[in-house]
Amino acid sequence: MIFKKWMAATATIALLAGCSAEPAENEETEAEKSAEEAPMATPEPAKEETKEEAEPEAEAEPEAEVPEEPAAEATAEPKYRVNAANWRVEPISDAPAEAVLITIDDAPDDHSVEMATALKELEVPAIFFVNGHFLDTDEEKENLKKIHEMGFAIGNHTYTHTNLKTIGEAQQKEEILSLSQTVEEIIGEKPKFFRAPNGSNTDFSEALVAQEGMLLMNWSYGYDWEKQYMDAAALTDIMVNTEFLGNGSNLLMHDREWTAAALPGIIKGLSSKGYSFVDPDEIEGITP
Repeated sequence: MIFKKWMAATATIALLAGCSAEPAENEETEAEKSAEEAPMATPEPAKEETKEEAEPEAEAEPEAEVPEEPAAEATAEPKYRVNAANWRVEPISDAPAEAVLITIDDAPDDHSVEMATALKELEVPAIFFVNGHFLDTDEEKENLKKIHEMGFAIGNHTYTHTNLKTIGEAQQKEEILSLSQTVEEIIGEKPKFFRAPNGSNTDFSEALVAQEGMLLMNWSYGYDWEKQYMDAAALTDIMVNTEFLGNGSNLLMHDREWTAAALPGIIKGLSSKGYSFVDPDEIEGITP
């Protein structure tokens, strides 16, 4: 009897040992599965894709940083120069010789914006030579801004349009420099050209103009201050058919009612004769 009880106890212990061993095997199996699955959870491919996507951006950066400024400077080389013996503009290298320069004096009086608008529509460049006594009011200053913003070159024609040969050096200096300062305050830059009233220069004014970096300029011909040409039709005819018209002619006109009316016809007449129009920014000797 005692032996049977011992055998039953032994069997019970063996059965309990077997049952307790199964969870251990399951835990090892799950651990092994976890160990096998753990490498798959590492996002290695995702990191490789991120690198592949980042590489094109790194390659694109040098292209965005390439500067183009030297090329822009290369295109600014002058195509014409002013001949001080006759004030015509002459081609440099292979620039078209059959060309003329348009200039407007006494700006911005009553008709300068109208004249600038007409030239802009015809795609014709020009220089507007300004006087200080036409820049006293806010409206006049705004007119100068409009002309400049349309792309036209601005020239210095002295502050009060005084004949420089009739005044001393100190007053000449004031006439020229005070206007340049006023123009700079209005449009943000000084005039690039200088034309003396009546074309009357002095040794002092010429030296001062050169020192200020402006290009001295007079003209080849003009007629709108003569009584017989204070009419649009008459002025158009003489400006287009005068014997003085030729390659490089430096045409002088003024801010006048009859000149403003004649201007489109003058431009069209010159074009019909085969003349192109010199861009002031392409003239040698101006300060950029």
